[in-house]
Amino acid sequence: MDQIISRIRAFRDERDWKQFHDPKNLATSIAIEAAELLEEFQWLTGDESMRHAVENREAVSDEIADVAIYLIELADVLEIDLRVAILSKLEKNAVKYPVEKSRGKSTKYTKL
Repeated sequence: MDQIISRIRAFRDERDWKQFHDPKNLATSIAIEAAELLEEFQWLTGDESMRHAVENREAVSDEIADVAIYLIELADVLEIDLRVAILSKLEKNAVKYPVEKSRGKSTKYTKL
């Protein structure tokens, strides 16, 4: 992860873009790139979306990478250790969604 963060910083800094990469702009960019990822699957059924992802792997991969790059940079700018944040959130979700209540269900935790 450290190597990826360093590459993202270098790419940004070589272009003098740090001035534009504040938390609001990075969060906005995440939403925009996530919408572009979603557009890949717009109007498709679940089965169609899987076929589309397989048949358009590079395009889908590029959109996933765009989201990830901005997310990693936002965490870096805010000095949030993304690994720690993810592990912490998984622990919180395990409490909110106990296996015995949530297995095989898509119900929100407040309705379990």
